[in-house]
Amino acid sequence: MAKSSPMTLRNHVIYSVYVRNHCGVGTFNALLDDLPRIKDLGVDIIWLMPIHPIGVKNKKGSLGCPYAIQNYREINSEYGDLTSFKKLVESIHHLGMKCMIDVVFHHTSPDSDLYHKHPEFFYMKNGRVGNKVGDWYDIIDLDFSNIQLWHELIDTLKYWVSLGVDGFRCDVASLVPIDFWLMAREEVAKIKEDVLWLSETVEPHFVSDVRREGYYAASDSESYQAFDITYDYDGFLYFKNYLEGRNTLEDYLEKIRQQEYIYPNNYAKLRFIENHDQSRIKTLIPNGDLLKIWTAFMYFQKGPVLLYAGQEAQEIHRPSLFDLDPISWDNLNDDFVDYLKNLYKIKQKTIFANGYYHIHRIDKKGVIYATYEINNKILAGIFNVENKAGTIKVELPDGNYTNLVDGSPIMIEKGEIVLKNSAIILEIVSA
Repeated sequence: MAKSSPMTLRNHVIYSVYVRNHCGVGTFNALLDDLPRIKDLGVDIIWLMPIHPIGVKNKKGSLGCPYAIQNYREINSEYGDLTSFKKLVESIHHLGMKCMIDVVFHHTSPDSDLYHKHPEFFYMKNGRVGNKVGDWYDIIDLDFSNIQLWHELIDTLKYWVSLGVDGFRCDVASLVPIDFWLMAREEVAKIKEDVLWLSETVEPHFVSDVRREGYYAASDSESYQAFDITYDYDGFLYFKNYLEGRNTLEDYLEKIRQQEYIYPNNYAKLRFIENHDQSRIKTLIPNGDLLKIWTAFMYFQKGPVLLYAGQEAQEIHRPSLFDLDPISWDNLNDDFVDYLKNLYKIKQKTIFANGYYHIHRIDKKGVIYATYEINNKILAGIFNVENKAGTIKVELPDGNYTNLVDGSPIMIEKGEIVLKNSAIILEIVSA
């Protein structure tokens, strides 16, 4: 396992930016102007989706997919140049944040610089270069049986770290051998020890499907050998199915409970309710109060939070990856932004990093009741995700408390709390 992964990652918020569509101009310099606002939102890490030149051959849409990379060591001229990138990284650091970039080492564009120089680095199918996932027609897969490829890619990682990059979000990392990532982590640490490694682990059924075809796919548990953080797709699938009426809330919560005993003690799951591959959450949860409750539960869960740019504006349109399609900031309002800022302050409590996390089983359907405990301290969360009326029983001492979410008074009497149509988070010191 990645034994050096700090549990304090569970207190972090990561903000994902697709430079092309972040604003109308779509450049590093334009993003530079927005950094203070992003920082003020409550953000520790800026994740830049791929910043490299995009392939032209077999491209998708009018401008191509950023995950079909033409050159791993160059900057997409749409966004700026190396000088403006370095200035962006310096500004991120100046504001007390870290900069993470996307690395896409499972595949390249068909007209990549790497393919022209080293065709032997690529996967062959029926005597021709190709890929294992049929609908990804704009890319060709790398062949990790060639150890020279490993050294080439690790040198690329070292190059970006030398420019000030603090971490890597590794695209479809589950389909790249874990031994490669272990070597990469060890070698990069020789330059910078505290580099952050985030794996885009994939949905469980995707792992099964790839293995059925005879190809390599690592489980999330295996991925923790090399990575600090993995995606929460093993839980998110059930969350989305619940919202769409295909499984129960309890089905979803049980998947989250399982993470407490199938992953290492210092595991960190990336908690999100939307990302660039998923529908905007506002389209699935149009009710404003309910969206706030689910957002609060996202922050409450064990693991760093992901905000996908535009989420704070409750954007309903998921920008195209393949075209110029700027985010609309028209619905950005102080109320929801202040709500996120307060959730960030709550997220900084040390109990999120070190406390024992437990999602309770309760009789009241449609309500989530979860706690963190350490020594004599308890952090309790009640999330009324189905707007139920009445009370719920809680294993907490009676008394008068303050809701950390909105400052309202909360009474626990005879072991019961009156439900509200809003999130409740209580800090309790037991005798």
